[in-house]
Amino acid sequence: MVEKRFEELNERAYERGYNTFSDFLNMEEQSVLKSTYLPCVLFGGYPMAERVVAGFGENLSDEKFPITCICAKPLMQKFADTLTHRDFLGALMNLGIKRELLGDIIVKDNCGYILCIEHIAPYICENLERVRHTSVKCEKSGLPTDLGNEPEPTEIFAASKRIDVVIAAVYNLSRNETAKLIKAEKVFVNSRLTVSNSHMLDDNDVVSVRGFGRFVFEKEVKTTKKGRLVLEIKKY
Repeated sequence: MVEKRFEELNERAYERGYNTFSDFLNMEEQSVLKSTYLPCVLFGGYPMAERVVAGFGENLSDEKFPITCICAKPLMQKFADTLTHRDFLGALMNLGIKRELLGDIIVKDNCGYILCIEHIAPYICENLERVRHTSVKCEKSGLPTDLGNEPEPTEIFAASKRIDVVIAAVYNLSRNETAKLIKAEKVFVNSRLTVSNSHMLDDNDVVSVRGFGRFVFEKEVKTTKKGRLVLEIKKY
């Protein structure tokens, strides 16, 4: 059904000559989309967003995507709870909003920056008044100014560029723990589900590990005298 929906959006865009857009896609849906090889652009409101909208058609730019950012800010920060991603998401779910209408939620300075499909934005602004025990005010906003800052590259040591080896090194896990994550279908490379422990990473691959985050495998820097690889990554 997901695949058919993507095909319908693509056909409509090219037969009728206008851009069409999906709702926000999770990693599994992005993996299905990538397997169709349909021409599209993915954007989630900012670079490296985990949840993205697929755009079909020609001359697509970030500005054309139907994505709005809302800032939910405590009315009195001094007395506010310490709010988390889960708190903001739970409050939105309690309003009856479908998850596919919501993108990433970034929490900064105890404010929630909520990316959403633009048509649901007025409803959120009018109805989201409380998160946990904290009263909040919602209004359309830009994202935090430092969100687009690239993380500094860091170097790790690994025996090879196999995905299980690299993930274990990045997140300080055992190979057994990494293998369980891959078997549980929680690892994606460039938005594609990866089920092989022996998958070899290429330069600039984006690796997402559910529950841990994402990193970019930048490149192999060198090999040590003992035969270990020095790899450069950017961890988000």
